[in-house]
Amino acid sequence: MYIITDPQELQQYVRCTKSEVNTVVIVPTMGALHEGHLKLIDRAKELGDIIIVSIFVNPKQFGPNEDFAKYPREFENDCKKCESRGVNVVYAPSVEEMYPADYDTKISCGEITTILEGAIRPGHFDGVCAVVLKLFNASMAEFAVFGQKDAQQVMVIKQMVRDLNLPITLDIYPTVRESDGLAMSSRNVYLTPDERAEVPMIYAGLQKAASDLPRAESFLREYYSSAKYFNVEYVAVRDNVILTAVRTTQSKTRLIDNIVV
Repeated sequence: MYIITDPQELQQYVRCTKSEVNTVVIVPTMGALHEGHLKLIDRAKELGDIIIVSIFVNPKQFGPNEDFAKYPREFENDCKKCESRGVNVVYAPSVEEMYPADYDTKISCGEITTILEGAIRPGHFDGVCAVVLKLFNASMAEFAVFGQKDAQQVMVIKQMVRDLNLPITLDIYPTVRESDGLAMSSRNVYLTPDERAEVPMIYAGLQKAASDLPRAESFLREYYSSAKYFNVEYVAVRDNVILTAVRTTQSKTRLIDNIVV
């Protein structure tokens, strides 16, 4: 397995390694890899032959009062997990490499980036689009694997791929969950024991709400009102997806989840 930090070096690797009979797949991550990420890697191996996992904590998708500084960074351990899963390249550029001092390009996907997560985290999806497009270009991948847990992010990236005619196919993998239903997330390590014991009701509520889509939003607000250790930031139905975000009361952790109906 190779560890590459320079985008031109990654492109050169792909040019030298790729042939007419193999396919490049990228799995974009911010590291702190858990079993959910590893399932994405396994899926990537079903789609292609050259598997690239990016590990980059993207400052442009964090707001000024968010957890960029304390976001878990476990690079050495992440690389071991990637190697054990048969990854060909870990792409780990520095912030300076991704965003040089004279970097001044912005990518916005419009209205979809201003609601729900976008309303609470202004500019978040502009940062997501910038980093994802750069990862697509550096990897020259034909496929990219994302998790369904970040449902609005998936919608935004699908729109960017469509609107910009990007030559890449998105593969969306179902949310990977703990045995009690909690969606796997690198931020779960922040949770206190009291919070961790209660947050499985997030998914339990989504499951119950899925049986009555017209009432899903009102049902979830009532269902979550009994929680002692988290508060709802939003619940919403968009197309066939019920989405929610909560913030815990002790560790102030934001957790997002959704269910496809």
